[in-house]
Amino acid sequence: MSSTQDTRPLYGKILLNGLIILETGLHIGGAREALEIGGLDAPVVRDPVTRYPYIPGSSLKGKMRSLFERSVMADLEKKGQLSSDFLQRIGQVRIHVCDRPNCVICRLYGSSTRETNIPSRLVIRDAHITENSKRILEEIESPLLYTELKWENAIDRITSAAMPRQIERVPAGTEFVYEAVYNVENLDQLEEDLRNFLKSMILLEEDYLGGHGSRGYGKIRFKLEKIVAKKVEAYAGEIDGNVLEIEKELVENWREKADEIIKKLVEFFKGAK
Repeated sequence: MSSTQDTRPLYGKILLNGLIILETGLHIGGAREALEIGGLDAPVVRDPVTRYPYIPGSSLKGKMRSLFERSVMADLEKKGQLSSDFLQRIGQVRIHVCDRPNCVICRLYGSSTRETNIPSRLVIRDAHITENSKRILEEIESPLLYTELKWENAIDRITSAAMPRQIERVPAGTEFVYEAVYNVENLDQLEEDLRNFLKSMILLEEDYLGGHGSRGYGKIRFKLEKIVAKKVEAYAGEIDGNVLEIEKELVENWREKADEIIKKLVEFFKGAK
């Protein structure tokens, strides 16, 4: 397998920090620790040390990638350019992977085939519960630790018999710390990558995260609080002129102000005054 990793320049990094706010209950499944009569059918994933529920970075990034892939598919189909091998079966899922370093999907989210490895330019951290949400969850009335129990019924379409099940959810209103890092590797592709990254976040807000989304689970909202760009010189201690923090007013209104934010970031890395 060949890799593009050793030939990729690094001009700097763009760091996005903020919150993920649950607008409806969230279920991202974890493994059941034991099979018990009357036990949970669907527990949530938890930090093995603190026992607090969290959002794995893989869940966030995977859903963002999936939605972005589907938007690219729609665009290609409109142009009559969608090929039958756009999606390939990888394990149990179908996903787009290719060996083209300039692919808008693979350069942003990564790709690994037998012949080529394209490392992702995007890093999405695990999202852990804020201190304020911890205090709130510790005080809720629930038979579960830091979560809520939701009963649901599956109805037999022939007999109308109900099959009740218990699903664990993180309650609406819970906040998680969000951090994403974009590695600036190609200045000519920077603007397009940033647009596609922010587009993926908006698509996720209008969709759902985790399981049971068609039944109302998993609606989230990104609340960005800080966007900072750093050239590689800043990591050697040369801070002056090599760090840019986007104005708070733009960051707080990132959906409407995306064009202004992206313009500032592109000009910063390309050296425009």
